[in-house]
Amino acid sequence: MPSAQALQRLHTLIWVLVYGGLIALILGIATARAGDDALGWSLMVGGSVVAGAGVVLIAVRSRLKAGPHA
Repeated sequence: MPSAQALQRLHTLIWVLVYGGLIALILGIATARAGDDALGWSLMVGGSVVAGAGVVLIAVRSRLKAGPHA
């Protein structure tokens, strides 16, 4: 069972990945519309992958139980 501190770090990592990925996705859309299609698509794909990793970690976190309080 993970400790409360490990769960807090995981929680922080999850939201950094989700929000960071969504920001990269939005920047990619804006960049592609501005005319740089290659960079825009790279940002969109990378942002989607990072946000997806955050969503997967949400599912992993939901299955973890906190360890005994010491």
